[in-house]
Amino acid sequence: MSYEKVKQAKNTIIGTKQAVKAMKKGLVKEVYIALDVEKKIIELASQTALENNVFVHYVESKVDLGKACGLRLGASVVAITV
Repeated sequence: MSYEKVKQAKNTIIGTKQAVKAMKKGLVKEVYIALDVEKKIIELASQTALENNVFVHYVESKVDLGKACGLRLGASVVAITV
Protein backbone atom coordinates (compact mmCIF):
# COMPACT_ATOMS: atom_id res chain seq x y z
CA MET A 1 0.00 0.00 0.00
CA SER A 2 1.18 3.49 -0.80
CA TYR A 3 0.87 4.79 2.74
CA GLU A 4 3.42 2.25 3.97
CA LYS A 5 6.11 3.60 1.66
CA VAL A 6 5.45 7.11 2.97
CA LYS A 7 5.67 5.87 6.57
CA GLN A 8 9.03 4.24 5.86
CA ALA A 9 10.52 7.16 3.92
CA LYS A 10 13.28 9.00 5.71
CA ASN A 11 13.25 12.17 3.62
CA THR A 12 9.85 13.66 2.88
CA ILE A 13 8.55 17.07 1.95
CA ILE A 14 5.02 17.78 3.13
CA GLY A 15 2.74 20.31 1.48
CA THR A 16 1.89 21.38 -2.04
CA LYS A 17 4.05 24.51 -2.27
CA GLN A 18 7.15 22.85 -0.85
CA ALA A 19 6.70 19.69 -2.94
CA VAL A 20 6.25 21.68 -6.16
CA LYS A 21 9.38 23.73 -5.45
CA ALA A 22 11.39 20.58 -4.72
CA MET A 23 10.15 18.88 -7.91
CA LYS A 24 11.22 21.89 -9.98
CA LYS A 25 14.68 21.68 -8.39
CA GLY A 26 14.96 17.97 -9.25
CA LEU A 27 15.02 16.82 -5.63
CA VAL A 28 12.00 14.49 -5.74
CA LYS A 29 11.81 10.89 -6.94
CA GLU A 30 8.16 10.18 -6.03
CA VAL A 31 5.15 12.26 -5.05
CA TYR A 32 1.93 11.21 -3.32
CA ILE A 33 -1.20 13.22 -4.06
CA ALA A 34 -4.45 12.88 -2.13
CA LEU A 35 -7.55 12.72 -4.31
CA ASP A 36 -9.86 14.33 -1.75
CA VAL A 37 -8.38 17.83 -2.12
CA GLU A 38 -9.17 20.74 -4.43
CA LYS A 39 -8.86 19.95 -8.12
CA LYS A 40 -6.35 22.77 -8.67
CA ILE A 41 -3.96 21.20 -6.14
CA ILE A 42 -4.17 17.83 -7.86
CA GLU A 43 -3.62 19.45 -11.27
CA LEU A 44 -0.68 21.58 -10.11
CA ALA A 45 1.14 18.73 -8.40
CA SER A 46 0.41 16.26 -11.21
CA GLN A 47 1.51 18.65 -13.96
CA THR A 48 4.70 19.61 -12.13
CA ALA A 49 5.52 15.94 -11.58
CA LEU A 50 4.93 15.18 -15.26
CA GLU A 51 7.16 18.06 -16.38
CA ASN A 52 9.95 16.94 -14.05
CA ASN A 53 9.75 13.17 -14.60
CA VAL A 54 8.58 12.42 -11.06
CA PHE A 55 6.61 9.23 -10.44
CA VAL A 56 3.11 10.00 -9.10
CA HIS A 57 1.04 7.93 -6.66
CA TYR A 58 -2.56 8.90 -6.02
CA VAL A 59 -4.04 8.08 -2.62
CA GLU A 60 -7.63 8.33 -1.45
CA SER A 61 -7.33 10.34 1.75
CA LYS A 62 -5.40 13.44 2.80
CA VAL A 63 -6.03 12.51 6.43
CA ASP A 64 -4.46 9.07 5.99
CA LEU A 65 -1.58 10.59 4.02
CA GLY A 66 -0.96 13.04 6.86
CA LYS A 67 -1.07 10.22 9.42
CA ALA A 68 1.50 8.30 7.39
CA CYS A 69 3.80 11.31 7.83
CA GLY A 70 3.15 11.47 11.56
CA LEU A 71 0.80 14.46 11.38
CA ARG A 72 -2.49 14.88 13.18
CA LEU A 73 -3.86 16.84 10.23
CA GLY A 74 -4.11 15.92 6.59
CA ALA A 75 -1.49 16.35 3.90
CA SER A 76 -2.52 17.09 0.32
CA VAL A 77 0.86 16.33 -1.24
CA VAL A 78 3.90 14.47 0.08
CA ALA A 79 7.15 14.18 -1.85
CA ILE A 80 9.88 11.63 -1.24
CA THR A 81 13.28 13.07 -2.01
CA VAL A 82 16.25 11.41 -3.66
